[in-house]
Amino acid sequence: MQVFTRLALFILLLVAPGAAWADIPPTQLLEAVRGDLTHGRADQGLRALDQVLAQQPQNAEAHNLRCRIYLQEQRWNDAIQSCQTAVTLAPDNSNYHLWLARALGEKADRVSFITAFKMAKPIRVEFETAAKLDPHNVNALSDLGEFYVDAPGIVGGGLDKAERVAKQMDAFAPDRGHYIHARIAESRKDYARAEDEYKAAIADLKEPADAWMDLASFYRRRQRWDDMVEAVHQGAELDVEHGVAMADGASVLIRAGRDLQFARKLLEQYLASSNKSEDAPAFQTHVQLGKLLTSMGEAPAAQEQFTAAVELARDYQAGTQAATNSGR
Repeated sequence: MQVFTRLALFILLLVAPGAAWADIPPTQLLEAVRGDLTHGRADQGLRALDQVLAQQPQNAEAHNLRCRIYLQEQRWNDAIQSCQTAVTLAPDNSNYHLWLARALGEKADRVSFITAFKMAKPIRVEFETAAKLDPHNVNALSDLGEFYVDAPGIVGGGLDKAERVAKQMDAFAPDRGHYIHARIAESRKDYARAEDEYKAAIADLKEPADAWMDLASFYRRRQRWDDMVEAVHQGAELDVEHGVAMADGASVLIRAGRDLQFARKLLEQYLASSNKSEDAPAFQTHVQLGKLLTSMGEAPAAQEQFTAAVELARDYQAGTQAATNSGR
């Protein structure tokens, strides 16, 4: 079969009916889905995954990618089911355990205290398994460290455990080690130490835009508004490719209700960029910008953003609801 370039494959997936996808090898479909995941094309990615799984129902990577799209759409139960399938099919894959832990964690944040308490142990087990299977999986270790900081001891949390994880990362990912050290210091109300650790993470990175946004979030929690705004501006200036730091910085400003015109600029720059991230799906960003524009009294422009979100992810509940409300 002719080898498609990425652009040709994208165009085919965009315009071809589902039946034509049977001619595309699953490996190429999965490559396209990874691009869909990064750029927030949820519906397109899920259609491609349906085709892959019709051919290869035991494809663990396809199930994991479907879990991650469901997470973007905030379909927690669907995400958990897909991630559990991926783990069952490939139990030695560190990242699959990590994504299952994340899916469980997202659901736990939105259920009753009793239910969340019951879910805490399996969440911890999945994070710990991910870290054990790959001791250099920075994302798994970082998430595990945050779990230890946030969770009470009765479900396996603890700052001493978090410190061990931070020290483990100090050896090969010092910026993330500083981040966990900062979270630990915050938990102990040692805010001066926390600030020093956030700044140390910035110093350790050649491209520290994201770390500046972590510092901005810290300042928001401390209600240091001027420092927060300055940190967001510093991070945005360094993010010359207008990546996820832009979306993160805008979120910090919006949550604080400060410098909203700049927040709007950051969201618009991120949406116009080709350097998007799975961590800030385009459809979620469209909705966020739409809500911001609504608060600014720009209803027609807001509606355009909500419509754009629905076109990318029709099952994203927040986007669908926003579009419905704005049309009333």
